[in-house]
Amino acid sequence: MEQEKEKNKGSEERWRGAIANLTEMSSNLESLQKLLLKKAVFVDEETFTKASLSSEQARTIKVLEQRVETLERELDAAITAAAHARSEKRHAEAAQKAAELRAQEITRELENTTKVFELHTEELRAKQEEISKRDNEIKLLEAIIQTLGGRESFSSG
Repeated sequence: MEQEKEKNKGSEERWRGAIANLTEMSSNLESLQKLLLKKAVFVDEETFTKASLSSEQARTIKVLEQRVETLERELDAAITAAAHARSEKRHAEAAQKAAELRAQEITRELENTTKVFELHTEELRAKQEEISKRDNEIKLLEAIIQTLGGRESFSSG
């Protein structure tokens, strides 16, 4: 991040220097053009060509200055967008990490619940077996009682 800032600072200084040079050249050309318009009524072909060239260069410099300003604004916007994208990426990564941790936590909870359920199921099976065993004992005792009761009723009759 610091390197980007230093690079941007260096780039900005170079652009400012270039713009300052272009501005100075433009000003010099405008001054020369004004001077030529005031002082020179008749000029030879070479001087006229040079003045025309200077005037054309001044217009080109003006266009280039505007283009440089536009590019600087675009660069600033791109830098801002990149910083925003990096920030969003960090937030997304943090959210993903939190979601992964929550998923792990839920998985552990499910595993623990499954273990508890298995223990309860085993307990219920053991109780069911015990109930079934006691039920069989009761049936056996009832059969013994009926058998003994039947003999008593035969012997008393």
